[in-house]
Amino acid sequence: MIEKGSWVSIRRTLLEPASRTGRLPDETKETPFVMWVKGRLEEAAEIGAPVAVITRTGRRENGVLEAVNPQYQLDYGDFTEELLFIDDQARKILFGGDARG
Repeated sequence: MIEKGSWVSIRRTLLEPASRTGRLPDETKETPFVMWVKGRLEEAAEIGAPVAVITRTGRRENGVLEAVNPQYQLDYGDFTEELLFIDDQARKILFGGDARG
């Protein structure tokens, strides 16, 4: 049981695929439009339960409890060799050569 007042992340589906505009790529149209919000849990609950949270700005939001003490999970993807070449080109154009030093 996650205690009342715990810092959590919730998830809420804003639009189901059938409700999304037709002017999206097919891949996107088939996916629900989802929002994630972090806040303090109003009442004790279990992961996966519908809950309400109070955000840092004082808003009350409802959704499904996803995580406790959520972390930032940043990932810029796999290494791309071409970006090194682009970096070298940009430095040459902007600075007239290798401007690393």
